[in-house]
Amino acid sequence: MATLAKKGVVESVKDSIVSVITGTGDIVNAIVDTISGMVSNLVKDTGKTGASLIEAIQEVIGATIHGVVKTGKSLEDGVKGLVIGILKGSKSMGEEAFATIGTLAGTIIKTSIDTGADVVIATKGLLKGVLHSAKETGIDAEKAVSAAATGAVKAAYEISSEVGDKVKHAATGTIDGIKVVVKEPFRSKKGKK
Repeated sequence: MATLAKKGVVESVKDSIVSVITGTGDIVNAIVDTISGMVSNLVKDTGKTGASLIEAIQEVIGATIHGVVKTGKSLEDGVKGLVIGILKGSKSMGEEAFATIGTLAGTIIKTSIDTGADVVIATKGLLKGVLHSAKETGIDAEKAVSAAATGAVKAAYEISSEVGDKVKHAATGTIDGIKVVVKEPFRSKKGKK
């Protein structure tokens, strides 16, 4: 019964996201508004924050990415809006924000692979969303983007060396003048895919 209820929630979220982004040209803000409200309510109702919050909203993350892919809208913009919405709704600050960002990044990469989304494009949207959120909240943008890149690359290498290499390449360099530093160690636990 719990699985059926969970499936209903996921389908509801996906349908909501599809409806919101189909009716607008600005999917970033449409997703931010939808997701931040959901996450904020979840934080109020459960008290969950950080990694436990990201774990609790894995289905929402998957439904959002799947909804964006289903509509054919920009995955990069969709993931950017998803990240901004989650971080805005969670209201994480300080060291908790960096831990949340790393966990969120890994979840987005794994979910992108599970939904058949392009991990390179998802990585770019992830980093842009984190950078935007860092600037909005006043946390250290370089540290935030580096936490996201590290979390994304670590999760990607857990999938395979090939996926890890793609994500590492996408996450390396600068974004809007902010240097992205990927912190080692990360190595593939699985063979090539």
